[in-house]
Amino acid sequence: MSRPLKSLMLGTDIGFIIYWLLSFLSLIPKEYLYQDYDNELLVAWNLSFVPLDILISWTGIWSVYLYRNGNPKWRPVCLISLVLTFCSGLQAIAFWSIRLDVDLLWWLPNLFLMIYPLFFLPRLLRNQGSAMGKGSVWYEG
Repeated sequence: MSRPLKSLMLGTDIGFIIYWLLSFLSLIPKEYLYQDYDNELLVAWNLSFVPLDILISWTGIWSVYLYRNGNPKWRPVCLISLVLTFCSGLQAIAFWSIRLDVDLLWWLPNLFLMIYPLFFLPRLLRNQGSAMGKGSVWYEG
C-alpha cells in the first residue's frame, strides 16, 4: 500500500467518522448544511449514507491494519473500500445533479470521493489479478 493511498484512505475514513459524530451532535453550523436541511425527506436522504460511510471507514481502516500486519488480505479489503468510496460520492453527486443544486461546499468533497479512488483502483486490480489462483480472489499463495 503506497503512502498516498494510506494517507487518503485514513483521512477519508476518519473524516467520515468525524462528520457523522458532528452531525449527530448537531455541531455543524446550519449555514454549512445542505440546502433544505429542515426538509424531513432530505434529512432522511442524508442519513441514508450513514451505513455506507461507516462501512467505508471500517473497511479502509481494516485494510490499513491488515497491511501493517503483513496480511495479504489487505488488498481485497482496500478494493472494497475504494469502490464503496467512489459509490458514495457518485450517489451524492447524482442526487444534487438531479435537483440542479450546485453548492461547492457539498460538490467538492463528493467529487473528491469519486475521483481519488480512480487513481488507485487500476493498480490494485492489476496486482489483485496476479495474486489470484486456485479459483479464489482471496488466495495469495
